[in-house]
Formats: sequence, structure tokens, C-alpha cells
Amino acid sequence: MQHESLAARIGRVGVWHGGLGRVSAGVARRAVVEIEQLGYGALWFGETPANESMSLAAVLLAATERITVATGIANIWVRDASAAHAGARTLAGAYDGRFLLGLGASHAPLVGARGHAYDKPLTAMRAYLDAMDQAPDDGPTAEAAPGRVLAALGPKMLELARDRTAGAHPYFVTPEHTARAREILGAGPLLAPEQAVLLESDPATARALAREHHTRFYLQLPNYTGNLRRLGFGDGDFAGGGSDRLVDAIVAWGDVDAVRRRIAEHHDAGADHVAVQPVAGDGGLGIEQLRQLAPVLLGS
Repeated sequence: MQHESLAARIGRVGVWHGGLGRVSAGVARRAVVEIEQLGYGALWFGETPANESMSLAAVLLAATERITVATGIANIWVRDASAAHAGARTLAGAYDGRFLLGLGASHAPLVGARGHAYDKPLTAMRAYLDAMDQAPDDGPTAEAAPGRVLAALGPKMLELARDRTAGAHPYFVTPEHTARAREILGAGPLLAPEQAVLLESDPATARALAREHHTRFYLQLPNYTGNLRRLGFGDGDFAGGGSDRLVDAIVAWGDVDAVRRRIAEHHDAGADHVAVQPVAGDGGLGIEQLRQLAPVLLGS
């Protein structure tokens, strides 16, 4: 899939959702149908020990008609490269190219929990892409070849995304990172960062919810703290679920216009597409936030 056609297919704004694998299939189907009806161009979802990304993608694709369904990300330690290649081809062929394969090397604690040794993620990703490219293609050929992107944060992984895939899907990043990523990727490849959002205008409440339901967990993972160090954050910013400065940089909280401004900052920094992740402090899926944001972010 060409970079330009992929960007046009998924549009300027999509949704990233980590909760769809933790609810019943029926709830997930109803959620993705509404997200499609609201006009978002793509739905990205994470992979956890509780859900397998190819299976969940099939559930979400079968429930929808237009929206692109993207793994954000499929963990390369969960399935071998040949299985990933075959699964992506099957889904792309069955659903008119609406499946986008986001690949990532995940994180040492999560990989170790699966019984694997997390060693040299860049080397592992390069070898995985090599094996995908060498996988047999003796089954039905998808009319639209499945696109693939990498969960790239650091310069070397961004270079690999530029050279070997359609682009990058960075997670837990700021508009400054988007600008740096675009500089490395150059003008062609897709750049589709995730952006956490929270419609809450009280600073104390917003930051408390952001820490509890977003930053505290991710700040335990060295890949993210390492990337934040490159952006000027330090140990003091990582304590207690994140300093105010870090929370404000990672989570766009406030009213609808405040969120719109943050998404615009990513676009101005070079993003083709921004995947908004609703931070749901009530244990729900944040669909109401997506409803309120859609008219402003999508221009409808």
C-alpha cells in the first residue's frame, strides 16, 4: 500500500483504544460501529495477554464497513513472522484493504512474562521484517496489499520504519517527538502518533485521572522513559505517576478546544494522522468523549 493512499484512507484523525480487548465481543462491536459512524478514519487497538490482535481485528472488521482497523501494536513476540504475514494478508483480502498491521517489539517486562528473552529489539524487528518478506505467498493474493507500520520511538527504529515499512505509529509521545520523527522519516512515510485526551477542565482532577488511568503504568516501562529523556524529561518527572509538566505534555486535557489545539500541534509538526485515545476514568470506553470531540476534530 502506497504511503499516500494509506494516509488518504485513514484520514487525519482516528481513535486508539486499549479497552476493546477487555470487553465482550458484543460490546466491542457496538463501540467500533459507533466510532465508524462518528466519522473517525481508523481504529487502533492494543494487544494484551488477554486478547490476540489478529482475532480481535477480524471481529472489528466484520462489524464495520468503511473504517480502517489497525493493530497498535501487534507484538512481534506473540506470533512468528510468517503467521503475521499470513494473517495480515487474510484480513486485508477479506476486508478490502481495511486492515493495517502495526508491529512493535513491546517491552521487556511484558515479553519476559511470555517466556521470551527481550534482547536487541531493533535487531529483532529487522529480522522479523526480513522473515515476513520471505514468507510464502502461495495463498489467495489480497487485491490491496496489507500496509504495515512500526511502533517507532527512537531514531534507529524510526529509520527502520522509514526504510522497510509504510511509516511509524509512535505511542505516548508529544508534538515535539512528532516533529523529530518527521525529520527522520522524511516527507513520504506515514506518521500516525497516538495522543491521549481527557475532557476535564479542572487541573487537579484531570491530572489525577491522567496519572491513575494512563501515565502511571507507562512510566514503569523503560522504552517510554528513555524516549522522554530524549525530550528533556528526567527522573523527577517520572515519580508519582508523572510530574504536572509531564502529564500535561502526554495527556491533552481540558475542553474540546484544548484537545483540538493539541491535535493541531501534532499535525503542524508533521503528523499525517493522529489517533486520539480517550482516558476513561469511569471504567468505561470513553465513547462519550469521542462523541463530543468528533464535530470539532473531524469538521462535521
